[in-house]
Amino acid sequence: MIELAAAFAVAGAASNAVGTAFQRKVASTSHRSGIRLVAELARQPLWVIGMGGVVCAALFQSLALVNGPLALVQPLFILELPFALLVAAPLMHKRMPRSGWWGVGGCVAGLAVLLTAAAPHGATDHAPLIRWIPVLGLCLGGMAAAVVVSGRGHAPARRAALLAAASATGNALTAALLKSASGTFADHGFTAFLRSWQTYGFALTGVAAVVLLENALQAGPLVAAQPALTVGDAVVSLTLGMTLFGERIRTGWWLVPEVCGALLIVVGVVVLSRAVQHITTLPAAAAQRQAAS
Repeated sequence: MIELAAAFAVAGAASNAVGTAFQRKVASTSHRSGIRLVAELARQPLWVIGMGGVVCAALFQSLALVNGPLALVQPLFILELPFALLVAAPLMHKRMPRSGWWGVGGCVAGLAVLLTAAAPHGATDHAPLIRWIPVLGLCLGGMAAAVVVSGRGHAPARRAALLAAASATGNALTAALLKSASGTFADHGFTAFLRSWQTYGFALTGVAAVVLLENALQAGPLVAAQPALTVGDAVVSLTLGMTLFGERIRTGWWLVPEVCGALLIVVGVVVLSRAVQHITTLPAAAAQRQAAS
């Protein structure tokens, strides 16, 4: 079942990457923020396509979470970043520099080392309410604090990083609630799924995470937002998996390759995010723009 969970998680990362690429293309042209930004984007066909990718990603994610631990599934969503860049470059008629491919290699290799060394295991689908209460308080409180601190008086890079960190926390919390709700569906059926408070919880936190993501992408450079979004989601998800569902990873000398893998992922994410800033326009696309002007 671990292999099946990993396959669904990779499919979810790819689907989410398509959604993010289309959303990024539309969000970069808007000057609005908050709910008004989402209301404007919802009228754009490309953004609707992007949301379709997000919905498919949620389906794959729920299938992955039913079959494997949160500490395995959510870190695999780090692959969303290289997938997104591979999709976004042709979508926007751009060419990624060679350094970007080194970043892709760093992310994939680091993730492989980290998950092989950590070997997440021992997952359950449910957690008692006494565990949920402090988790909800800390996650929602942290998200609110990040939004407040990211006021318009701060530099764009800092605003983007803070909003992305809040979105990452929301994504991780959504995944934890989704895992519990999906487990209820698998064990007790659709009626019990509709009666579960986690079902409505993951819907609300998922919407909040999307709003925060759109504002993070619009607030500042991708090099500031994406590392906080990608790494933050994995770190918070790992913590929630161990805290809520009793998941475990290998410790002892295994911590050495785990740390090395995590550092390699961070370096790969930063390199990829910087590579985006140096993507060049393809000659054919440039010629078409000049002809249109």
